Amino acid sequence: MEETRPSEKNVLMRNLPLAAIMIAAIIGYFTLGDYLSFDTLRDQRDSLLAFRDANFIGLVLCFIGIYFIIVAFSLPGAAVASVTGGFLFGLTLGTIFNVIAASLGAFAIFFAARWGLGRSLAAKLDSSDGTLKKIKTGLHENEISVLFLMRLIPVVPFFVANLVPALVGVKFRNFAFTTVLGIIPGAIVFTWIGVGLGEVFDRGESPDLSLLWEPQVIGPILGLCVLATLPIVIKAMRGNKDF
Repeated sequence: MEETRPSEKNVLMRNLPLAAIMIAAIIGYFTLGDYLSFDTLRDQRDSLLAFRDANFIGLVLCFIGIYFIIVAFSLPGAAVASVTGGFLFGLTLGTIFNVIAASLGAFAIFFAARWGLGRSLAAKLDSSDGTLKKIKTGLHENEISVLFLMRLIPVVPFFVANLVPALVGVKFRNFAFTTVLGIIPGAIVFTWIGVGLGEVFDRGESPDLSLLWEPQVIGPILGLCVLATLPIVIKAMRGNKDF
């Protein structure tokens, strides 16, 4: 029994980061929703703009740090943060800062999951046979396409797109590449909304995030989904002997 204790302790320590993320996400869901909101941004609008004009680099670092924490711990307010990036920094810089912060947060979740639960689950998949083995093999053969799809399809939660790849053992370089490129379309849209946020506040209104589902916005994103699917379809057709 004594020989197994160090191993059990190591397993516990490896799963601690992911457990901390889960706990923070649950607590944040019930406690931070009223603070990480457009109402808070409206109330702090003048203070933020004044701080930006006085200390641009400081605000950039604070913004990226806060956004990173929101994503890494799956806290509510990621959409608000993305829109805030456009409001404070404009379309180009806002998109860049949004992508950097969201990507770093995604990497944190990936490593937390990979270091803990992902290691044991990947080992089980490697040693498994039958359906699970086929699923993992198929995923790895189309890794980049599948990861791109998870980023581009709007109905896939960001946390899921960060967690699942780590648990099934995808390569980090592929995860990083598809994360950075895959979140750019959505980041541009959210940042674009933020660019006009001042005028929205002046009218006493709240930003309309339903813009994401307008045909001129969702259409190109779905087009990218189709492009990401093509390599999978082509491989399947080539592998079908009856084709």
